Amino acid sequence: MREDLLYFIWRHNKLPTEQLCTGNGETIEIRAPGTQNRFAGPDFFNAQVEIDGQLWAGNVEMHLKSSDWYVHHHQTDENYDNVILHVVWEDDIAVFRRDGSQIPTLEVRQYVSDQLLNGYQNLMNNSRTSFINCEKDLRDVDSFVVENWLHRLFIERLENKSRLILDLLEESKNDWEAVLFMLLAKNFGSKVNGTYFLERAKQLDFSVVRKTTNESMQLEALLFGHFGLLQVDDCSDSYYLQLKKEYKYLSSKFGLTENLSKPEFFGLRPLNFPTIRISQLVNLYAGNHNIFSKLMEVNSLQNIYKAFEISTGPYWEDHYTFGKLSKKRVKKLSKKFVDLVIINTLVPLKFCYAKYLGGDWNEDLIALVSDLGKEDNSIIKNFEQIGMKTQNALESQAKLELYTNYCTKNKCMQCTIGTQLLNRNT
Repeated sequence: MREDLLYFIWRHNKLPTEQLCTGNGETIEIRAPGTQNRFAGPDFFNAQVEIDGQLWAGNVEMHLKSSDWYVHHHQTDENYDNVILHVVWEDDIAVFRRDGSQIPTLEVRQYVSDQLLNGYQNLMNNSRTSFINCEKDLRDVDSFVVENWLHRLFIERLENKSRLILDLLEESKNDWEAVLFMLLAKNFGSKVNGTYFLERAKQLDFSVVRKTTNESMQLEALLFGHFGLLQVDDCSDSYYLQLKKEYKYLSSKFGLTENLSKPEFFGLRPLNFPTIRISQLVNLYAGNHNIFSKLMEVNSLQNIYKAFEISTGPYWEDHYTFGKLSKKRVKKLSKKFVDLVIINTLVPLKFCYAKYLGGDWNEDLIALVSDLGKEDNSIIKNFEQIGMKTQNALESQAKLELYTNYCTKNKCMQCTIGTQLLNRNT
């Protein structure tokens, strides 16, 4: 048994309309369940409950046992002074506010039907053998309900991605260009080096990047050096030595701190080597000012792809690492890679920036992501195997949010699909 069943029962009015009583025998009539709070504080705000003929307005708190009130130290927290009803599965102890007044308690286990309880238990028990709990019954959920839920999940995913952007914005003192650079560095680092690239980008004053964008060799030296790629032992390659000399000069000029760490090469395909990605990042910024403003103005996929039509510098056409020749090949950013940049950087940035300006973000972003092809990963493939087809990037992003923050955490009672299926059993 989990508290989320209590939330479902309360929010969806699954209690009988008559004969509800507190542990002290007071009659209860639920006028309005209130609004569920998903953050710190009481579980439902602004509820209206009639207790023994007296109408009360305030908050409702829920626990499996009433004694959990004291386990969570609510008796000392002023945020819980306005709780008008304590809803529990088992009423094992009286609960009092800070002022000593007793809080009415509603024990719900005596009012829950076996049909509802069995439906809940069957749904939750599927987690032991299934990809997701509801996979056997998923086809029974109305497609319109699923589509609307996926749109909400996509927005929720954008909100979650916004947290990093807002943190970076605060650290950079509202420098949107700097935030874009940090996010692009994270993207160009991919899964293996993404965290490392982000941390290095955060430690680089973006004003230095601005000052070197007109000098390609300086920008190359700056980024290759700062991202730990100029630490090759016994390399006599002239290009490498030139970069190293230039980076030493820049370090002295701008007071750059020495970087002793290195990015990973192991397990990466050569086209994803950090040397290749940094060279592509250099060419994106070389001679290109105000990239953020330009990208915020672009809404069509075609123009975004055009903005990312970049490749490595000439040296890297026949190299993957310093000093080792390879077969010559122009190494452009692939469409698949740019799609990930759009999904993970541009769309969240456009979302945040529009909200920052107080503008409307909805229609253009939805259209942009809907035009993108779906992502190709094991989670999306598993959804398709259970009959939940994916049409575009909006749906794949929504399903990643669904799986990560609902399915894997068994939050079925906070999921529209889960509550629809359980409503069917009541």
